[in-house]
Amino acid sequence: MDLFEYQARDLFAKHGVPVLAGEVIDTPEAAREATERLGGKSVVKAQVKVGGRGKAGGVKLAATPDEAVARATDILGMDIKGHTVHKVMIAETAPEIVEEYYVSYLLDRTNRTFLAMASVAGGMDIEEVAATTPEKLAKVPVNANEGVSIEKAREIVALAQFPAEVAEKVAEVLVTLWKTFVAEDALLVEVNPLAKVASGEVIALDGKVSLDENAEFRQPSHEELVDKAAANPLEAAAKEKGLNYVKLDGEVGIIGNGAGLVMSTLDVVAYAGENHGGVKPANFLDIGGGASAAVMANGLEIILGDPDVKSVFVNVFGGITACDEVANGIVQALQLLKDKGEEVTKPLVVRLDGNNAELGRKILSDANHPLVQRVDTMDGAADKAAELAAAAK
Repeated sequence: MDLFEYQARDLFAKHGVPVLAGEVIDTPEAAREATERLGGKSVVKAQVKVGGRGKAGGVKLAATPDEAVARATDILGMDIKGHTVHKVMIAETAPEIVEEYYVSYLLDRTNRTFLAMASVAGGMDIEEVAATTPEKLAKVPVNANEGVSIEKAREIVALAQFPAEVAEKVAEVLVTLWKTFVAEDALLVEVNPLAKVASGEVIALDGKVSLDENAEFRQPSHEELVDKAAANPLEAAAKEKGLNYVKLDGEVGIIGNGAGLVMSTLDVVAYAGENHGGVKPANFLDIGGGASAAVMANGLEIILGDPDVKSVFVNVFGGITACDEVANGIVQALQLLKDKGEEVTKPLVVRLDGNNAELGRKILSDANHPLVQRVDTMDGAADKAAELAAAAK
């Protein structure tokens, strides 16, 4: 989960990373009072999860509260690389900036470790620094068991060739930033720029944080950081029901038991769709290895509620999940939607194999629902689902 800048700033402040004061607002008039609280002048910063805000006009200085209102009016509603600005941060203006640096920690998946990166060439795209002047970007592996002590931080500072007069201060920031990284179960914490100001202090003027959603079970406070306004409503509804669902750009709804089977199903449907006008999978939905009829019903309800879905392919290999449970779930889901007054018009193609497959097939046959078709091979079912989706486009 990527955070907005103001959320990153708040996390930094919580753990002791030096930051400037700031608050987030969503109406122009609110910029006046916020700026007054900050001493009469501020920086108005668009809150979008994309870089290049400054170049796009999404960061403006305001010398007075009235000017802050005007700048907020300009920025709210702005489109920045396809992201609409719904909030702005009214931030304290920085003291005179002398130099700008870059520091970060991230998960290095390739080398299966953590990585510290630091540069004296901050304030610009770090990708540009890495490409044009790689000698200015220090990359230092961090052992997860050892972490970043002050000694390790000094090593990073030395490799990045920070000026002597700020070396110890930057090292202290690196230690605190690592504590933030660990405490929040982050995949990335980045400060750009980490500014040296005229007083000699270093301050984090902008931050980027990405949190590991797999750690939600031990980070209940992270729920407050979710951007619910931008969340896909189907994904949000599925999450509330405890379903592992991802919306995709296609027309064939997919339900399977087990991530590997679902991934294979996506591939088979995409391949079959090439023969039927290029239809594609509409979602990833794994009901898990021990899913009950109720879970099956919840999943089917989510998928049938997607207006992009033209047909549904239920692909289940019975193991822990018995096929009769899946079949009951399908029948129950269709009845549930009918009872709610929601007309079901999308055809379902069901392939059941494995544990209790014959019983599951019998349950579907006895139900004799006009929208349910049984196909007993994976390739055949994928082809039928793609054919039905193409016919309904």
